[in-house]
Amino acid sequence: MKKTSLVVLVAGMGSRYGGLKQMDPIGPNGEIILELSVFDAIQAGFNEVVFVIKQEIEDDFKRTIGNKIAKMIPVKYVYQELAHIPNRLQVPENRQKPWGTGHAIMCCEGIVDTPFCVINADDYYGQSAYDKMHEFLSHNHDEHTCAMIAYHVNKTISDHGSVSRGICHIEDHRLQSIVETCNISRNTNGEACIVDTVGACKQTLPNDTLVSLNMWGFQPQFIKQMGQRFTSFYQHEVIYNPLKAEYFLSDEIGRLIKQNTLTVQVFSSQDTWYGVTYQEDKELVKQGIQSLIDEQKYPTPLWRFT
Repeated sequence: MKKTSLVVLVAGMGSRYGGLKQMDPIGPNGEIILELSVFDAIQAGFNEVVFVIKQEIEDDFKRTIGNKIAKMIPVKYVYQELAHIPNRLQVPENRQKPWGTGHAIMCCEGIVDTPFCVINADDYYGQSAYDKMHEFLSHNHDEHTCAMIAYHVNKTISDHGSVSRGICHIEDHRLQSIVETCNISRNTNGEACIVDTVGACKQTLPNDTLVSLNMWGFQPQFIKQMGQRFTSFYQHEVIYNPLKAEYFLSDEIGRLIKQNTLTVQVFSSQDTWYGVTYQEDKELVKQGIQSLIDEQKYPTPLWRFT
């Protein structure tokens, strides 16, 4: 069976939640969401974990979580820095915002050489997602076919503010398009809706609408492709929005689908998403994780070192 890697995106700045939210304890023994994700990946059969981080947080990250996880599974580190772009391009003056999820993937070139699953560090995806993704990566040999885990939108919304989700159009388990959509919230009836700048619902989303939470599976050749496509992104978007333009992984996947150069197989999950988008979300996430522990889906403590 082929080796597989879990690539965890840690470097992105959380603009709506103070502090490094990826390291915020939510388990009864101080576990963070990331630990549950790695535990699920190990159970599914993944062979290594690659953390994409800012170099400036490396010491804190290793001390808080990295060294602990390295006792359970091989760990590598990738630095996502603004200067990591093609030589002929320049970082715009005063740019501080990270380049985005697509850039995080291209930074993995030379480090990740196996089929890999990419996730956000601060999203809880559920065990079944890792099982499905590992099964796909272990048997898929086509570099032009990747996979995505989709979730029902009503299971991915914060009760304390709006979120951004990739709304998916899927036919016959194949992704046809994906649109990154901001300001998705819950209305007074508990329905998912897209709200305007004053919080009024302008479009209600059916509860079975499938969305992406940025859990993808790729062959290693995809990493180089993302690097090659960055120049086009820079020329078409950074020129006009130098401080905030983002190289979104989902946007590039959408373009590749339109060009008929990439097929995305979609696996839907019935699991509930947990994530701390806002500080007020933390208590609900703690309760949700405790329920999973009570159902014996996770041991407590999560890790037992000998």
